Amino acid sequence: MLTSIVIATVSMALFGMAAFTLWWQMHAWRTPEVLASTRFSRPDGAAHVSFSLLLPARHEQAVLDHTVQRLLESSHTDFEIIVIVGHDDPETTAVAERAAARDPRVRVVVDTHEKKNKPRAMNTALPHCRGAVVGVFDAEDQVHPELLAHVDHAFRTTGADVVQGGVQLINFHSSWYSLRNCLEYFFWFRSRLHLHAQKGFIPLGGNTVFVRTDVLRAAGGWDPDCLAEDCDLGVRLSSVGKKVVVAYDSAMVTREETPGSLMSLLKQRTRWNQGFLQVYRKKDWHRLPRFEQRLLARYTLMTPFLQAFSGVIIPLNVAVALFLDVPVGIAFVTFLPALTALVTFVFEVVGLHDFGAQYGLRVRTVHYLKLVLGGPAYQVLLAGAAIRAVWREQRGRTDWELTTHTGAHLSGAAVTRDLREDVPA
Repeated sequence: MLTSIVIATVSMALFGMAAFTLWWQMHAWRTPEVLASTRFSRPDGAAHVSFSLLLPARHEQAVLDHTVQRLLESSHTDFEIIVIVGHDDPETTAVAERAAARDPRVRVVVDTHEKKNKPRAMNTALPHCRGAVVGVFDAEDQVHPELLAHVDHAFRTTGADVVQGGVQLINFHSSWYSLRNCLEYFFWFRSRLHLHAQKGFIPLGGNTVFVRTDVLRAAGGWDPDCLAEDCDLGVRLSSVGKKVVVAYDSAMVTREETPGSLMSLLKQRTRWNQGFLQVYRKKDWHRLPRFEQRLLARYTLMTPFLQAFSGVIIPLNVAVALFLDVPVGIAFVTFLPALTALVTFVFEVVGLHDFGAQYGLRVRTVHYLKLVLGGPAYQVLLAGAAIRAVWREQRGRTDWELTTHTGAHLSGAAVTRDLREDVPA
């Protein structure tokens, strides 16, 4: 009897978690009006906000120059680019200095910290920022030339303290896990973050995020010891009531590439998961004024670990229902998490089709097969990253495991339409 109660309780908890996650994931598609509200509004042609664009780069000599050139092509008239390099990285420094020599809008700041990571690099550059708004990009980013104009307009028309733009991994064809990785970004930036902004609690994305300089300085910049400095900044700003606006437009997203190997993906996810765990333990989210905000914060920050747990437990639940002698009612309950997993899978198939349509990418039958067959293996990888994150945190290991980039998203196969296409209204 006790075993049946435990099985039923775990099954109902998993069912509730999966149902809520699916509902949040579908937020942007609830109605045509909600979908339309998630986009940038068309700018009025004026440029009133000045930008300091931070570009931290470590061992990124292969992709840095391309990113700088794309940023310099911006239609906005008032911005500077601050490339942050390490004192022990001469190759990347040489690329950055050549870019600065070509254009006075580019400056180079050297990070001399012995322990290198992204938040320390950005904190080094923060005192040098002259713009009213600080924007963050990664060294491999492919940025739309009209993005700053749209962000400028968003700040002026909404009174936002923070504007979060869209980021999209684009090279879905590179491997079986790249496909799922791209879809995760698609759902997160296309839908989920809009719900977080609406609820007043948001873990910010790592780039294409813009913060008023005075707000950022008042917050003390980024936590230099946090492995998810973007999430941490969003939690701290949410906790003091700062207004965050999220906008997504497939023509305006910043395009990136997926990690180049499974090990690189595992290390990246480990870093993010450990960072979420650090943010959870810091308890800044306790200052959120409403109970439902704190509940959302608790759930969001623990999601990587709950996701890993559910990926292992759901198959066990099905096995219990099929092979153990349990009452019919209990057996039925054990199938509920699998039912939500099936509905989620159907939604992922539809999402993959929509992803291909929005980005002009040809999604073939083989990609849908990879989506189906790769699901269980991807869950194992997520579970492994979550376990590894807990292990590292318990051992006090907080070194930054850098994700290397090769520019896979810059090839013709990965990018099939020009970023300069007309921007939809």
